[in-house]
Amino acid sequence: MLEALGWGALAASSLLFGALVGIARPWPTRLVGLVLGFGAGALISAVTFELAEDGVAIGGAGAVAVGLGVGALTYYFCDGLIERPGKSNAGAALALGAFLDGIPEQLVLGLGIALGDGVSVGLLAAIFVSNLPEAIGSASAMRAGGSRPHEVLRLWAAVAAVCTLASLVGFLVADTSSDALQGGINGFAAGALLVMLVDSMIPDATRQAGRTTGLVTTLGFAVAAALSNVS
Repeated sequence: MLEALGWGALAASSLLFGALVGIARPWPTRLVGLVLGFGAGALISAVTFELAEDGVAIGGAGAVAVGLGVGALTYYFCDGLIERPGKSNAGAALALGAFLDGIPEQLVLGLGIALGDGVSVGLLAAIFVSNLPEAIGSASAMRAGGSRPHEVLRLWAAVAAVCTLASLVGFLVADTSSDALQGGINGFAAGALLVMLVDSMIPDATRQAGRTTGLVTTLGFAVAAALSNVS
């Protein structure tokens, strides 16, 4: 149990670290866009290899498909609730995405530990690498939008704490969770991520960094894909 909590805290710590980096100083718009682009590539890799592919292998395509739809709709409607007419909600949208995909990802991490599969280095690395740009981009956007540093840190500390606890929950419910449920959890995270990427992260990255975003996104995908092959 302590092992699951420790690994979960390590994975989630990148959220708080990213937020600290984001509010440490004003970041050039172009640099924030490049960071977001790299993170988008890492998340696309995570969706492909660590969530969808593994989810199908564990629980079947049907379970992943159901989770995918539920995750996509959940992010879509939650993002609509935080949207403010005439105001950019980029920071809040990224935080919501990190929250909705972080919980299922770390549930999977805890499940793997409890079932004796050990720690998936690929999943752990993918979570860590993708969390950083999300948190940096969100914290920078929130800071530019007038949020105070302590408000930004409080938000990301809460997100990190909940995600850490998700690893513990995954460990505790492993004995009662079916393969289909595990596949559905993977699908949920993938669906939430896909909608967030298309609606918020990639458009913001392209707007801030221009055409170079595509190259950096490809780099982020390549790095995360390589890490996903680490066992």
